[in-house]
Amino acid sequence: MCCRILDPRDTAARRSAVGGVHGEALRVSVSEPPVDGGANRGCVRALAKALEVSRADVTLELASRARRKRVRVDGDPLALSARLRGLAGAGRSD
Repeated sequence: MCCRILDPRDTAARRSAVGGVHGEALRVSVSEPPVDGGANRGCVRALAKALEVSRADVTLELASRARRKRVRVDGDPLALSARLRGLAGAGRSD
């Protein structure tokens, strides 16, 4: 499953969190600063936990230095779709 689901609006947040949307992207906040790939690693960790998959199943694709990212998540498409719908509905913040 590959989709644009990541919009890390808050880097160096108090805690990492996944939920809500910004436009058409899933909102992700990470506690790691955007230095030496720390925020990217934090995004992968937060998404893996929220989607209940291993970190190895979450891959940032293309433009990993940009704020908006495309993420590939390997796993059962039906289960991942259901989890994404739940996360997108949590804390909705268009």
